[in-house]
Amino acid sequence: MGGGSYPPAVTDGEGGRPPGRRCRLWLGLVSTLLACAILAGLAVTYADRLPVPAFAAGRGTPLPARSPHPGDPGSVTQAWLGERIGELLNQQAAALLRGDERGFLAVADPASPAAADLKRQYHSLRAMQVTAWKPQISTAPVRIENGQGGVEWRTLASYEHCFVLPSCRTGPVVQGSRWVAAAGQLRMVAVEPSVSGQDGPRPWEASDLVVAVGARTLVATTPAHRSRLAGLLKEAEQAAAVADRYAAEGSPPDRYRVFYAGRTEWERWYGGDRPGWTAGYAVPVGGNHYEVVLNGDRLHSTLVGDLLRHEMTHAASLPGRGYRDGATWWLVEGVAELAGAGGRPVSRYDGLTELRGLLRTSRWNGRLNTAEPSAAADAGEVAARYGVGYLAVRHLVDRFGERQVLAFFKAVVHGGRTLDEVARQVFGEEWPALHDDCVTYVRAAAG
Repeated sequence: MGGGSYPPAVTDGEGGRPPGRRCRLWLGLVSTLLACAILAGLAVTYADRLPVPAFAAGRGTPLPARSPHPGDPGSVTQAWLGERIGELLNQQAAALLRGDERGFLAVADPASPAAADLKRQYHSLRAMQVTAWKPQISTAPVRIENGQGGVEWRTLASYEHCFVLPSCRTGPVVQGSRWVAAAGQLRMVAVEPSVSGQDGPRPWEASDLVVAVGARTLVATTPAHRSRLAGLLKEAEQAAAVADRYAAEGSPPDRYRVFYAGRTEWERWYGGDRPGWTAGYAVPVGGNHYEVVLNGDRLHSTLVGDLLRHEMTHAASLPGRGYRDGATWWLVEGVAELAGAGGRPVSRYDGLTELRGLLRTSRWNGRLNTAEPSAAADAGEVAARYGVGYLAVRHLVDRFGERQVLAFFKAVVHGGRTLDEVARQVFGEEWPALHDDCVTYVRAAAG
């Protein structure tokens, strides 16, 4: 039995499962004469790098921002700085893709925290075989006081990126950075980890990574767990063959991305803050991609295959934007549990003991739409509720076949249609009667 991050994952659109018996200033711009004077000097340095517009103004392409002068409004300085920073980030991106570490680090002040952070990111991204890295300034630079009497400029940039394949549906990540203007140069002095939603920090932002790449998967961890890579890659490749069958949109992910976390990484990657029973989760990261994270501190070696099949099935089956509907939690998790079980008979399902315990209490009212565990549930109850989902879906598959159940899943989870409507269309049955049949099967299978 594997692990997951529900219930928190439900609110975030993630998928996962529990470990089982055997073991988840900004300040307004104040443009001073001094700052403008420094920037005016910078304009001389960068003048020969300004892009030449393809068309004159008024014919479809805006002209480059003009160099700021003392007395200009702050918007002029912001526009000019934004262009210059964008140029530097594009130069950095080109260096990353061609394997030029020195060029990638050239944007940073060597004495600043940015230099060490960028060096780590460079090596991790190269290890992950980055194939696309497309920066785009998201916000105009904002002037801030750095607390030491100096001035910095903070901006956000979105990076569309791919790994392994020459092209893919790129996924974005947004990072903040801070810059100083001194001695006629702009230099990055700080890079901020992505923090919005589930963005980060992502493993390649926060950690040194070692990586193994197979035909269908990319597996990464920290150097301390390097010895696990070969085994993890083998398990992941086998799990991919199962997860691919559950691709609801027809095409499975171009590569499943799996990250094995030690205790420190587990508490930091993607914001941490999972329930203590969590052994793994799948998180949507944009571009129709999910990334799977395994909790090395909670994961028994015998459960790795189950967990990978479960989480990678989430990555294959769920909408790219994520999914959140507690009323159909049983269906989302039941499909992933079906894959995780690896074809074993119901009698060997790992959560039957916990499920029997739950059924002897009044903590579940017998309705599938209330099967989702609460945030306060202990690991035993969580395992039991995953068992409810598994057995309900298993009953539907036994009765109607896997293809029909996946059509049902797609219409409900991707199409947003009601269980009543889809049951009639896909199964030719009324949902209330089917629901009761599923619950009867859950109770009978639990024994």
